[in-house]
Amino acid sequence: MRDLIKRAKGGDAEAFIRLMEDNKESMKRIAFAYLRSEEDVADVLQETILDAFEHIHTLRKPEYFRTWLVRILLNNCAAVCRQSRRQQVCDMSGEEYEGYIAGDRLRSMEAQSNLEFLDLLRMLPEESRMVFQLYYGEQYGISQIAEILKISENTVKSRLRRGRERLRKML
Repeated sequence: MRDLIKRAKGGDAEAFIRLMEDNKESMKRIAFAYLRSEEDVADVLQETILDAFEHIHTLRKPEYFRTWLVRILLNNCAAVCRQSRRQQVCDMSGEEYEGYIAGDRLRSMEAQSNLEFLDLLRMLPEESRMVFQLYYGEQYGISQIAEILKISENTVKSRLRRGRERLRKML
């Protein structure tokens, strides 16, 4: 992976394309946790890939590539929400997510698991959703989440703890 990142930073388009392919599914899941419509997710992914391509030379350490890419993605998701000025665009919709899963070649058991995870995310307050998506859905560590979301590690831990407590009470 480090070799691909170094080659992409050096202008190798094939290496950059491979990096985007390797991270595409993860970016889709994160964007769907933030945005509601498949069209918005597609637009955000396209914008994120373009931004990453234009600014890959600014990446200082290859080991932080995924964190850097997710930060760009989240900034683009937030921009879509700000532009729309409608809260409904940033809420998750099960029907839209089901369409995404069905259209993306996932097996029925995996699709069911993803839908159950999405239902759990819906039960959480807005501030905990992205932390849960990054921690449980994408397996980022607490320090990585803190860096991506630009919050303290203690805030990440407390949002995870409060979210778990809330889910425990509801379930």
